[in-house]
Amino acid sequence: MNGSVWRLTLALFPFGWGAMAVNVFFASLIGSWVGLPVLGTLPSVALGALIALPGTWAFARHICQLMQRAEEGEE
Repeated sequence: MNGSVWRLTLALFPFGWGAMAVNVFFASLIGSWVGLPVLGTLPSVALGALIALPGTWAFARHICQLMQRAEEGEE
């Protein structure tokens, strides 16, 4: 199961990366209300990639656990 978690993580990572980059950018817009700087494209994408890896791994692990539970229920 461990190998399939990493394969699923790699497959889902681009989607998680994009979602996190958008979230980081919008969070920086909200932060501008209290005087924080608004992040540009490159910092948002870089920070999004950093945040996306553990988030995507946790999501992939959860999906693999659900698939394993479903397979056990078929027998």
